[in-house]
Amino acid sequence: MSTNKITGTLFIVSAPSGTGKTSLVNALVRDTNHLKLSISHTTRKARPKEIDGYNYHFINERKFKQMELAGVFMESASVFGNFYGTSQDAVQKMLDEGHDVVLEIDWQGAEQIKTRFPQAISIFILPPSINALRDRLENRGQDSSKVIDVRMEKAIAELKHYHKADYLVVNDDFEEALKSLKAIVKSNRMTTAKQEIINNRLIKSLIKE
Repeated sequence: MSTNKITGTLFIVSAPSGTGKTSLVNALVRDTNHLKLSISHTTRKARPKEIDGYNYHFINERKFKQMELAGVFMESASVFGNFYGTSQDAVQKMLDEGHDVVLEIDWQGAEQIKTRFPQAISIFILPPSINALRDRLENRGQDSSKVIDVRMEKAIAELKHYHKADYLVVNDDFEEALKSLKAIVKSNRMTTAKQEIINNRLIKSLIKE
């Protein structure tokens, strides 16, 4: 029976643009104790209402490349001409403190993480249909028709990587999709390996001869 200190689990959430993954991840973190969101670094410009240090760490390309060369990132990728990266030290610190950590990254980053951290749990968010995906991109009002066409082409290519994830969640109904994400996190916390650490004293008292 283990008495080791409990460490957190790394969750990876991936999906094409327009599937609602950011809204789902934010709601999951808001409603789940001891679940932290990893804040990525990016070279893209902040969108309206996005806050530096909360949504992303917004940096220029020169700074990003310096951090990348210094080995700061546990994963990095180029998406629509912008660079994204996840800080190794920041994530490891939260995990060592016993927090579960969720990364919202694209499939390229997810593959890098799974290669380096095979124990990480990957989740892929699917849209209910291609038409629904386009509708969501158009309703955001952030991109031109030409940009949306490019995003749709990339989304279809990304969807082909769904089978590499440990879990699939369809975001047709937001609340149902959120429940599914919460269930994945909850089930991981109920494994015997983790519960025997959390309830070590109770278990010892129950099996004491």
